[in-house]
Amino acid sequence: MTSIGLKRLFGAAVIMLALAAGGTSDAQPAQTPPNPQTQAPAQPQPQAAPAPAAAAPAPVSPETRAARAKLDGYKADLEQKEAAVQGRTMSDADLQNIRQQIEPIIAEIRAVVDEQTPRLEASRQRLSQLGPKPEKGQPEESPDVARDRAEREAAVAELDETQRLGRALLVQAEQLSTQIGDLRRAGFTRALFEQSDGLISPSLWMNVVQAVPRELRAFRIIAEDALDQLQRSTTLGVLLLLGLAIGIAVALYAGRRSIAPRLVRRDRAILDPSRRSRLLAALGVLLLGAAPAIAGSWIVWVVFDSVDIVPSRLEQVVKALLGGLAFIAFVRALIDAILAPEHTSWRLIPVRDASATRIMSFSVTLATVMVVGKVIEAFNKAIAAALPITVVTRAVFALAAALIFAEMLRRFAARETQDEACLGPYVPQEVDIGGPLRSLGWFVVALIIGSVVGGYIALASFLVDQAVGISIVIALLVLGIAFADEFIGGSLRGQSRIATTLQANTGLRRRSLEQIGILVSGVARLALIIIAALLVLLPWGIESTDLTGSLRALFFGFNVGDVTISLSSILIAALLFAAGFTITRVVQRWLNSTFLPATDLDAGLRNSISTAAGYVGIIIAGVVAFTYLGLSLERVTIVAGALSVGIGFGLQSIVNNFISGLILLWERPIRVGDLVVVGDGEGYVRRINVRSTEIQAFDRSTIIVPNSNLISGIVRNRVRNDRVGRVLVSVPVPRASDPDQVAEIMRKAALAHREVMSEPNPRVLFKKVTENTIDFDLVCFVDDIDAAGRVSSDLYFEIFRGLRKAGIGVPPPAAAPEPEEEPKDKAPGSEEEDETLTLLKDKTPA
Repeated sequence: MTSIGLKRLFGAAVIMLALAAGGTSDAQPAQTPPNPQTQAPAQPQPQAAPAPAAAAPAPVSPETRAARAKLDGYKADLEQKEAAVQGRTMSDADLQNIRQQIEPIIAEIRAVVDEQTPRLEASRQRLSQLGPKPEKGQPEESPDVARDRAEREAAVAELDETQRLGRALLVQAEQLSTQIGDLRRAGFTRALFEQSDGLISPSLWMNVVQAVPRELRAFRIIAEDALDQLQRSTTLGVLLLLGLAIGIAVALYAGRRSIAPRLVRRDRAILDPSRRSRLLAALGVLLLGAAPAIAGSWIVWVVFDSVDIVPSRLEQVVKALLGGLAFIAFVRALIDAILAPEHTSWRLIPVRDASATRIMSFSVTLATVMVVGKVIEAFNKAIAAALPITVVTRAVFALAAALIFAEMLRRFAARETQDEACLGPYVPQEVDIGGPLRSLGWFVVALIIGSVVGGYIALASFLVDQAVGISIVIALLVLGIAFADEFIGGSLRGQSRIATTLQANTGLRRRSLEQIGILVSGVARLALIIIAALLVLLPWGIESTDLTGSLRALFFGFNVGDVTISLSSILIAALLFAAGFTITRVVQRWLNSTFLPATDLDAGLRNSISTAAGYVGIIIAGVVAFTYLGLSLERVTIVAGALSVGIGFGLQSIVNNFISGLILLWERPIRVGDLVVVGDGEGYVRRINVRSTEIQAFDRSTIIVPNSNLISGIVRNRVRNDRVGRVLVSVPVPRASDPDQVAEIMRKAALAHREVMSEPNPRVLFKKVTENTIDFDLVCFVDDIDAAGRVSSDLYFEIFRGLRKAGIGVPPPAAAPEPEEEPKDKAPGSEEEDETLTLLKDKTPA
């Protein structure tokens, strides 16, 4: 036994050495001892002879080589940018430039990764068709199958490696973009809260006095350079071109005050114009008031930049001046469009005339102060002014803007105090801008003044710019939301031309069009709010790329551990389920209305077929939706098993009520507002919760019924199909009465009531005959079961009036009793005794 084991071990070692040395299968039998006991294990070896040929590396496809080349180029570019960012401190403009260069790289890398995904899946599917590799001891594959498997495995490995490389580069690029954003925000915060000498600091003014002679020399040098370049570059053609541009700009800027009233008519005789007319007029005033000034400034700047008659350092001063003039015109046009100081009835926001005029004057003054400050700052930058000069300039204009804003708040507060001091009740006539909004304004003013005094000049200037910018953005947002509500939601509401056209061409109901209009206007509102938020957050170092990146990750998927959550996949899965559900309902409707009625099947079987088709369609739609989400049936089974274990530990009742609530909400055998009878209780369904249902009884009490009782128990729903209710009036009459006459009286009473339905006709049923009476039932219907009690009472009154009038059931009048003779002899006081007895008889109960 030992010798046989040694022989087998020796034979296996020889085969391994031969394979390691690269020997062929022909040499293997020669090196193996010709022992029958060792020959059997060696028989499968010749089938694996082509293995060395199959192990040869497969050539890389041209598509993969191109993708690898792209990824290698992106990798080198990213490494260069990462080294530049980490190597030295860069300015905000340089960081922004690098980040703008990274964004297209991220998009290209994502495109390469997405391009490899379907190819990788296809290669894996082709490889899976060959099945698993044969294990040790099983028959080896044929040479063709082994060669095909090796090629497919190489293709899968090649594509998988390319995709993993692309994903790694994508993560690197996104991390670099995030790092640049963090650096920019850190630099912004550092510059914003940099402290210098305050405006009231003596050292600051001493430094300013010391720097004035140097700044005068620099100003003189800049002026001389400007005059020299002006003399060298000025020709007759340049002067004519520049004069023409300035003339056009002045004409546009001055003519806009008279152009707008002529093209956009705000008739004061119209006391109550429509909202659409006011919005169109506001848009016209804004465009005609701002566009000419902006166009004029742009024309002058283009000509001025092209002729090159001043040094490049002074071009920024001219640019600031021209942009400032356009900004002042825009602010004035925006206030005029919304508040309309001279046209009360065309105002979009209800404010007083004095308030509108005051807001216009303060806004234009504040814009002018800001423009002058920006022009002086640009000039200081052009002459490379000393830091104390720049600090004082920015501090003075920030303080001036804060004081103007404070004066406006004070004027509004004084006006409101005068209004509240008048006699009689206070009736507000304008939008309230007091309370928290005015407190916020005073807080901003105090913060600006405190920053100027404390030496945080950059923070003060930033707060002024933000206050003005946010006010403009809010004004534009109000105008945009008003336009969205009126021209989107309003166009689909009522009898408008667009609504009528859509209703005629699409077959949609008017209610559906109104709902679509509300939904679209809501989406437009949300988009405008997002744009306004981006405009407000832009100066704070938060860019649109940050938000769009987060939204893209949310929409296209982000990982939480090993789970990928994708809003787009969820939405598409929901759309697939909705499409499947709709198709199922269409098929059910076709079965119920067209196919099944043409068969000889009974009604019960037809209903079963239709219901089964509905269940099958919903199950298929759910399976398709879950498959698209990547949730296989095995995972669903695991989750269901875990839930079953939890249910088995005492949650049966809760789960039963929960599932019953879902059935109630889905199948809707009982709806909110239905009149139901459950056991001894009757009332209206007020709310269907997840665990129980609330039913309000007629005595205003609330009955809490578990949902499982409504599903498994017997429930009478009086308004399941419609709200038609039955009224039953039972009337007994004496046995000697005429039945036909009684029936006619009851029928006339029902037909005369305006709430009793004529179809089905009221019917009088002869119910039974007793020893003393005959009983009749009047059966009629009302279109609303809520009126059944009231109609029943009215019918009882009317029937008894008719019976009394006909003399049915009225006892005959009793004969008058003969008067009794008074006794001749009466004791004293007998009359009082008779009266007392009479009173006692009257008070005695019958």
